[in-house]
Amino acid sequence: MQHNPSFEKLCESARENVKEIDIVQVNHLMQNNQMPLFIDVREDSEWQNDHLPHAKHIGRGVIERDIETLVPDKNTTIILYCGGGYRSILAAESLQKMGYKNVISMAGGYRGWKEHGYSLVKD
Repeated sequence: MQHNPSFEKLCESARENVKEIDIVQVNHLMQNNQMPLFIDVREDSEWQNDHLPHAKHIGRGVIERDIETLVPDKNTTIILYCGGGYRSILAAESLQKMGYKNVISMAGGYRGWKEHGYSLVKD
């Protein structure tokens, strides 16, 4: 997906402050039952279409408002993902600013996961 240059610049700036994990590593964690809290930050309609196994959903537009209800312990390890890895980078940086210490963005997002042929689920 082609993004606007200013958006990409903003995301690249945020990327410098955020830990990332690749899709293969996330799949390995899932396969070995070592998955930390996994949050899909895509839009509701994207989530409803399908999503990664074991994920919870809090859309990018409301994550800052709702995260403390779902995750009151700011030491919890959280992996975020979105469609391609941009929104999750911004969400991860925002959660870090809120005091969350172990936030990780999944590089490549949903599209990368799907391209690898890994499983998706629909509730």
